[in-house]
Amino acid sequence: MQSSGKISGNQLSLLFFTFIVSTLILSVPGIMVSFAKQNAWLSIFPASLTGVVNIWVLTTLSKRYPGQSIIQYTVKICGNWAGKIFGFYLTYYLFFFISSTVNEHAGFLNTILLMNTPPLALMVSMLFLCCLAVLAGVEAIARCNEVIVLIIIVLLIPIFVFSIREIELGRLTPFLADGLFPVLKGAVVPSAWMSQFFFLGWFLPYLNEKPQNVRMNLLSAMGGVVLLIMAIDIVTIMMFGPITPRLKFAFLKVIQYIGVIGPVERLEAIAIAIWILGIFTKISMLLYMFSLSVSQLFGTSNYRKTVVPVTLLSAVGSVWIFKNDAEFQAWITFAYPVLALFTQSLLPLILLIIDTLKIKAAKLWR
Repeated sequence: MQSSGKISGNQLSLLFFTFIVSTLILSVPGIMVSFAKQNAWLSIFPASLTGVVNIWVLTTLSKRYPGQSIIQYTVKICGNWAGKIFGFYLTYYLFFFISSTVNEHAGFLNTILLMNTPPLALMVSMLFLCCLAVLAGVEAIARCNEVIVLIIIVLLIPIFVFSIREIELGRLTPFLADGLFPVLKGAVVPSAWMSQFFFLGWFLPYLNEKPQNVRMNLLSAMGGVVLLIMAIDIVTIMMFGPITPRLKFAFLKVIQYIGVIGPVERLEAIAIAIWILGIFTKISMLLYMFSLSVSQLFGTSNYRKTVVPVTLLSAVGSVWIFKNDAEFQAWITFAYPVLALFTQSLLPLILLIIDTLKIKAAKLWR
C-alpha cells in the first residue's frame, strides 16, 4: 500500500506552492475585494496563519509517526474504530475535493475558451492525464511540477510588466478607513486555501529527509504564495478599483485587458496555460492522495491497483457535484471556508492534542 518513490523537501514545497496557487490566483482575489475592498491585499496575511499552524501540526505528527500517512497514524491515535471512521471521512473529503476541482477546471475552460465543448470531455481528458501521472508515482509528479513552477513564474512576469502603465495608485486608498474588520472578513476565503497544507499528511511519509527539517522550505513556499496573491490583488485593485468584485475570475480580466490595450494581444492564452499546468499538478496530487487513502483503508498491497477505479469514480463525482456555476460560486464563498476550517485546520489540531495527552498520560503511569 506504500508508494516506492521519494521526494526532497524542495520538491515537496514546490508541489504545495502549485497546489495552492493553481486555483487561488484566478478564483479568490475578486472574493477578497468584495469583503475588504481596496485593502484586500492585506487579507492574505491573517489568512496565512492557518498555513503556518498546519505546517507545524502536520510535520509534528509525521515526526512522531515516521513513514505513516495521516490515514495510518489516525488509527494509532484514536483507536481502531474511531480511526477507521476518521479515515473514511478523510477519504470522502478527498473525493469531494477532487470532484469540485475537476468540475471547476471544466467550468473555467467552458467560460473562456471551449464554450461548445461538453464539460465531460474536459473532465475526462484531464483525469486521464493525471491518472497516468499517479501511476508513474509521487516522484514523477514532483519532477513534472519542478518544470511547471518555472513555466508559471515565467508566464506571470510579462503580465505584471505590461500592467504597470495601466494601474492607478489612488485606487488603493483610503488605507484601513473602516478598520481591520473588513480585512479579517476578506481573509476567511483565502485562509481555506492556505490551510491546504493539511494535505502534507499524505506526502510527508515519502520525504527523503526528516519532516521537521522541511519546515523552512514549506514556510518559504507559503511566503511565495502570500507575495504572489498580494501582488495579484494590488494589480487587480489598481486596474479595476471598485468594480473588481463584480468580475468573475478578476485576475483573468486583468490579463485580458492588458491583451487588448497592451503591446501583446491575446494574453488570455497565458492565463489558460497557467491554469492547465497548475490544475494538472493539483488534480494529480489529489488523485494520488485519494488512491493512497483507499488502498490504506482496505489494505491493498499496492496503491496503483486503486488508481483506475478512483479515477472513474472522480469523473462521476465531477459531473454530479454542482448543477451550475452559481452553485459552485456560493459553495466556494460560503461553504468551503467553513468545511476547510473544520477538516483542514481543526481536525489535525485535535489529533495532535489527543496524541500529546496520550503521551503525557503514559509518562504519568510509568
